[in-house]
Amino acid sequence: MQRRSFFTGAATAVAAASVSRVAMATLPEPATQSTPDTAAPLVPPNGRPYRPVVTLNGWTTPWRMHNGVKEFHLVAEPVVREVAPGFVVNMWGYNGQSPGPTIEVVEGDQVRIFVTNRLPEHTTIHWHGQRLPNGMDGVGGLTQPHIAPGKTFVYEFTARRPGTFMYHPHADEMTQMAMGMMGLWITHPKGTHPLIANVDRDYAFLLSAFDVEPGTRTPRVNEMTDFNIWTFNSRVFPAIDPLVARQNDRVRIRVGNLTMTNHPIHVHGHEFEVTGTDGGPVPRSARWPEVTTDVAVGQMRQVEFIANELGDWALHCHKSHHTMGAMGHDVPTMIGVDHRGLVARIQKIVPDYMVMGERGMADMGAMEMPLPDNTFPMMSGTGPYGALEMGGMFTTLKVRQHLGASDYRDPGWFKHPAHTVAREWTGAPLDATAPRQTSPGHAPGEPSVRKPGAASGHEHH
Repeated sequence: MQRRSFFTGAATAVAAASVSRVAMATLPEPATQSTPDTAAPLVPPNGRPYRPVVTLNGWTTPWRMHNGVKEFHLVAEPVVREVAPGFVVNMWGYNGQSPGPTIEVVEGDQVRIFVTNRLPEHTTIHWHGQRLPNGMDGVGGLTQPHIAPGKTFVYEFTARRPGTFMYHPHADEMTQMAMGMMGLWITHPKGTHPLIANVDRDYAFLLSAFDVEPGTRTPRVNEMTDFNIWTFNSRVFPAIDPLVARQNDRVRIRVGNLTMTNHPIHVHGHEFEVTGTDGGPVPRSARWPEVTTDVAVGQMRQVEFIANELGDWALHCHKSHHTMGAMGHDVPTMIGVDHRGLVARIQKIVPDYMVMGERGMADMGAMEMPLPDNTFPMMSGTGPYGALEMGGMFTTLKVRQHLGASDYRDPGWFKHPAHTVAREWTGAPLDATAPRQTSPGHAPGEPSVRKPGAASGHEHH
């Protein structure tokens, strides 16, 4: 991941130069991260203790303790995010990445956040879901002046309730959020909480979507519904890291949604309960077992389960287009159309022409067709048994027996016990003479329609 700005000109120069060395010397050092890999959990070096979260393909920012106040420093700036190896996108974010770093505090902490604006336009930060003084809510023009380029503002409040929250601008939102300005905020309980369990693994990530035309690097911010890059923490499968758990670990997954549509998040192989939202912990009487939870726009969902089934289990959005890469949404459906004899003729004029969708789209998973530079393929990823035909909002939950309590490394593909993998049938074949309930291609009671022929008596009609 590169931190260089993709903007040039006076606006950026002013934004970078306006924060003087003297002014910056009084602020906490803004930590940055240069890799898109999942960082190890940040064990709190001071303040109240807590069990830290692991931000999928992200990181937690450190803080400075100053007279009992936790001080953070966020820098709003243009960034270049590696969405997948070989595929980078110009974004706006915080502290070198999009999403910005996760902020972790404890219920009751006094918090002070310095926000420096290195964007070419003004901005603010709204602390989504927090209880705080109205003037700290971060809505530009309503509760505060905008943060002009080159300026630093400070927000101060008490983290009053535990839960999972988000931060994002409330200034030129159409542009700034579409460019990736968002981050997670975790407030841990200060002690034993009747509705918040202790967990062994605590994962968090944000859902985000971008419209990046093939061959380009900058999202189209005016798009409202037709996005083509669907991500967990601004990464697409197979570049999204797996969630790793030791067998019988209690696992918590926190998912926030700041996209333009809802996302039904589905976990294979396990049942979970929704134990929290951005409104707080869910009462036990309101929980029920699920395998999919819909995370609507502007919402957070916290789910928990016991990872007691060994294997590599899929975890993904259940909207089928959201587990694909940059597909052409205007391509007509050609399933069942006979292209025989046509392709060779077209290839004499267009050598790279290929049939797309005659037998469905699965061929795209293993096909290595030429693509414009900086274009993520529609289907990608390979598993132990071949092409996975997935992209976008898809990853795996890898449950293993013998993991260390703090081991978050990818353990590789699961080694299935003998006779536990679906396989080709090699027994007696189907009896071809056996009667069928219906003729192929005809539903019971379907009327038979044919074009009138010469002998139908309708030749003059």
